[in-house]
Formats: sequence, structure tokens, C-alpha cells
Amino acid sequence: MHKENSFPVFRHWVPEWMIRVILFLVVLPSLVLFFLPLANIPAAAGYYGCEPSDIQYAVALFYAGYTGFYLLERRFFSFFASKEYFILFTSLQALTAFAAWRTDSLYVFFPLRLLQGMLFSAMVNLSLTLMFTHLRTERAREVSFSIFFGLLLCTVPFNNLVTADLVDSFDFNILYKCAAFSYLPSLFLILLTMNNVHLHVKFPLYNLDWQSFLLYTTILCLAGFVLIYGQEYYWLEDKRIAGSVIAIVLLGFVYAVRQRRMRRPYMRLSVFRSRNFNVAILLLFIMYICRFASGVTNTFFASVLKFDPMHVSYINVFNIAGLIVGVFVACLLILQRYPIRFIWLTGFMALLVFHGVMYFLFDTQADEDHFFIPLFVQGLGVGMIMVPTIVFSISSVPVVEATSAAAVCLAVRFLGFCAAISAINYFELLGKGRHYNAFQDHLTKLDPEVRHTLALQTQQLVHKGIPASQAGRLANRLLVNALGGQNQLRFAMDYYEMMFILLAGTLLLILCFPFLSRTVVYLKRRVLSPA
Repeated sequence: MHKENSFPVFRHWVPEWMIRVILFLVVLPSLVLFFLPLANIPAAAGYYGCEPSDIQYAVALFYAGYTGFYLLERRFFSFFASKEYFILFTSLQALTAFAAWRTDSLYVFFPLRLLQGMLFSAMVNLSLTLMFTHLRTERAREVSFSIFFGLLLCTVPFNNLVTADLVDSFDFNILYKCAAFSYLPSLFLILLTMNNVHLHVKFPLYNLDWQSFLLYTTILCLAGFVLIYGQEYYWLEDKRIAGSVIAIVLLGFVYAVRQRRMRRPYMRLSVFRSRNFNVAILLLFIMYICRFASGVTNTFFASVLKFDPMHVSYINVFNIAGLIVGVFVACLLILQRYPIRFIWLTGFMALLVFHGVMYFLFDTQADEDHFFIPLFVQGLGVGMIMVPTIVFSISSVPVVEATSAAAVCLAVRFLGFCAAISAINYFELLGKGRHYNAFQDHLTKLDPEVRHTLALQTQQLVHKGIPASQAGRLANRLLVNALGGQNQLRFAMDYYEMMFILLAGTLLLILCFPFLSRTVVYLKRRVLSPA
């Protein structure tokens, strides 16, 4: 009998509903911290005096800390009692949020983000494990996965929604002050309701494979650096990017050799022998690239339709609703033993419809209600794909490899996030430049249409009380702004067209693998591991 059965983690007077609320409150502030810099990239970049790519890299560092520390954290998980574990890591997370509030230096902020990701890994593992023990159904793990990943998927639009008013009224760093104080309720509840027991047999903290952890985390940080800053620094033409690529190859080789020679490897590379696992992580990677294409839509709302950040956040409520519904439907389909092929086809079809519809909705003028249903459909598709894919990938390998499979899924999600940013940055520059040159070939002051437009705008500005000497310059500026809007519009259409083709190819790929129709068997026979 496990120790938690004879001496429960929570005190006897704590009801089940309260346990679930406490577990939710423990992990929620860290979930908000995850994508917090993306809540308002211009405001964050303005506060730290940096480029938007620096803010994106701050999120990638959090992700790298989470991914790299996941496997090493399991040793700490076995060493500490549950109560002291929660208190320690929750307090440290609150301290890092407080430190982030007090600094405006990227050289301090970046290491803090990496540390926050490592602490987030600890919080997630224990919270998910306790969720497993307090969901008394046969498929408790699938439900727990759905709850956690549903929350994770909603963090970006949720952060935008709850922080829009704060960023509009205060400096960006006020968000970290709020995050630091948000840990206090969960700390108080932990002290009040939990017993100090171990969930597993206590193992001493010796022979920690910190060398593999450092190698792995360094590779992840360098990969994020290359993908996010590559376009800005002209890829291999820059010594920093070229040096990072060489370092990734060398460190990756050393890491792989080390794992193969170790009796107890940090990560079992044998997971890649499973055909089903490889298909699953490929589809997970594609889904993540398509998921963050919604950032192009938000940029379109802000730069072309001129919606303010609060307005954009309110529109994305429909995306949150779609995510919740998608995760709920996916959980039901898993519990009903539907083949994974059917779930994937439904989810990717929803994403295909979203990108196809949005292609025709991109325009210089549009009513906001035109985007409600497409954003809901996008959330529905992502929600339906995420949880079944991770459950399936971990279930496709032997039980002894389940933890490594979960770690690989985490790395694929990290790389998918960075690759999505890299693709958007690359194609945005390429597409805008191409369309700008095409417009320049036709827009000159000798063109009668251009001259007529400038004269009409000048006349309208004069009627509004602007002196004629200034009206002409303002008319030229308005034309340049309109040209910039058209460039953004054409780029968004081109990018969504590429995503549409990618998704169509993905659906064909799923249809061409008939063995996927039998994969419901794996979900019945394997044991899952928290990720």
C-alpha cells in the first residue's frame, strides 16, 4: 500500500472539491507566468528597451527551463515530502516574479525566466500527480491531462484578456508584481490543508545527472536563440548564429553518445524506434506551428483594423471558448475509445477551415463579429489535437520509456513554438519586402490615381483645419501608412495560404496511414506519465 493511502496528502477534513481548487490555485499563477511577456509585446519591449524578438526569447527561455529540468526534477520530486516541496518551489517562484518586477535589465530578466521555467516544471509534476490520485475514475489520467493542457492552451489569450487594462494603465512590470502576490493564497492553503508526507519512497539526492541536464538545456537555449534571432541577424552570415549552430551539433552529438553509454540515461533515445510515436510528434510539431499563426491574426487586428489591445483581447474570448470546448470534446472521445485517426482528422480539419476562411476575411475594413466563429473554430481544432496527441505518443512506447516520451513531447512543443516564431519572422520580412517592391513599381507621383488620391486627402485635411503646408506632408504620410497596411494584409494572406497547404498535406498524411485506425488499442494497454 502506498504511503499516501495510509496517511493522506491532504488532511482528513478537506473535501474533494477543495482539494481540486487548491491544486488549481497552485498551478494557475505559474501558467500565467509562462506566456506573460507575450501579453503585450510592444509594451514589454518598450519597458525593457529591447526588440520584440528579445521578448519572444524570454518566453523561449521559460520553455527551455521547463523542458530541460523536467527529467532531472523527478529526482527532487522523490526526495521531498509533498508539502515542503510545494512550499519551497511556490516560494521560489514568487521570489523570481518579485525579482522580475524589480528589474528592467534583460541580463537579469533572461536568467530569471529560465529559472521560472525550471520551477514551473516542479509545480506541474506534483500538481498532476495529485490530480491523478484524487480523480477516482478509470481514466483519471486522461482527465488530468485535459485539465492541465486545456489551461496551458488558454494562457496566451487569457493573459491578453486579464492584463490589457493593467498594461494600459501602468508600466509593463506591474504584471510581475501581481504574479508574485498571486502565489500567496495557494501558499496559505498549502500550509493549512496539507500533511507532510512523501508520495514515493524517499531517494537521496546523489548521482544527479546534472551534466546531461546542462547539455540538454544549453542545446535548447541555443536552438531557441537560432530560431528566434536568425532572421534578425541574417542567419549563418552572423557569427553568433553560425557559432550557435555549430555548438548545437557538437553538444547534440555528445549528448546522444552520453545517453547511449549510460546505464540509466537521462533520456531514453529508444523512444524514436516507435513508428506511432514518430508520427505523433510530427503532428504535434505541425499543430504548434499552426497554433501560433493566430499571432498573425492579432497583428492584423492591431495594425490593419486598428483595434486597441483591449479590443483584441475581448475578441479572443471566442478563441478561449473554442479551446475549452475542443479539449472537452477530445477528452470525451478518448474516454469513448474513438480511434486517434478520427480525432486528428476532425481537429486538423477545423484548423484547415479556419485558415481557409480567414484568407478571405483579411481586408482593410471588417466588422469584428466576422471573426468570432473562425476564432472559435481555431480554438476547437487546437484543443482537439493537443491532448489526444500527447496521450497517444506517450502510450505508444513501453512503460519504461514513458517518461522519456513525455520529455520528447515537451521538447517538440518547445521547438514548435520557436519554429512558429521563426517562420512568421522570416515570411513576414520576405512577404512584406516583395509586396512593398511591387507596390513601389506602380505607386509614383506621376501616376494619375496617386496624384488624385493625394489631392483628395490634402483637401480633406485642409477642411479639418490643418494648414495647407502641413496637409500635403500628412497626405503623403497617410499614403505610406496605407501602403504598410496593405503589406501586412498581403503577408497575412500569403502566410495563411501556406498554412492551408501544410494542413491539407497533413490531412493526406493521416489518411495515408491506415494503421492509425487501430491505435485505440494502445490507449488501453499503456500507462501514462505526467508531462
